Amino acid sequence: MKKKFILLGAPGSGKGTLAERATAKYGILQISTGDIFRHNVADGTELGKKAKEYMQRGDLVPDGLVLDLVTDRLSQDDAQKGYMLDGFPRTIVQAEALNKTLEKSGTKIDAVVYLNVPRDELVKRLSGRRTCSVCGRSYNVGNPEFAPAVDGVCDVDGGELVQRHDDDKKVAEGRIDVYNEQTHPLVKYYQAAGILTELNGMDGAVRNFELFSKLIEA
Repeated sequence: MKKKFILLGAPGSGKGTLAERATAKYGILQISTGDIFRHNVADGTELGKKAKEYMQRGDLVPDGLVLDLVTDRLSQDDAQKGYMLDGFPRTIVQAEALNKTLEKSGTKIDAVVYLNVPRDELVKRLSGRRTCSVCGRSYNVGNPEFAPAVDGVCDVDGGELVQRHDDDKKVAEGRIDVYNEQTHPLVKYYQAAGILTELNGMDGAVRNFELFSKLIEA
């Protein structure tokens, strides 16, 4: 089961939940650019040092460097068993560069899974996110499927649930706008390539994981 996927969708669409369940059931590796950046910076790799310079200035890491970081991660042993790319590619330029890189290694993306969720629902989900201040567990007060048993209290350790800055309503709306401008065009790009599978993000995490499982097991 060495399949390679790209998870596509706006912030709040449910990509993280889908990936977590796929990793738990099938052992498929979830690879996010955020994790790649953090690990390389923490380990002090040459690529990490270069990325850190941009991140400290508050600048976007250039496409070429992002691709180098992703390519390095995909070359590692655990990625040979299959993976889900989350957060990359973000643009058509990155997607085309990824295609060329994979072609050189004789591999390709098997499917792109797109979680489609209306904008108003995305804002509701993002602004409803809460995180335990003790264990870091995530909840969503606007979604019964992920709401805590007691409002404002973690089910696991009783810690206080807090809202991250990124999930403030205005910040959330800005994140969605950036996604729509930069990343949403990838939907048509991968449709044209014939490898896009669209899931209705309003159907719920359980139903979407059932559909994703069929792709994994096909």
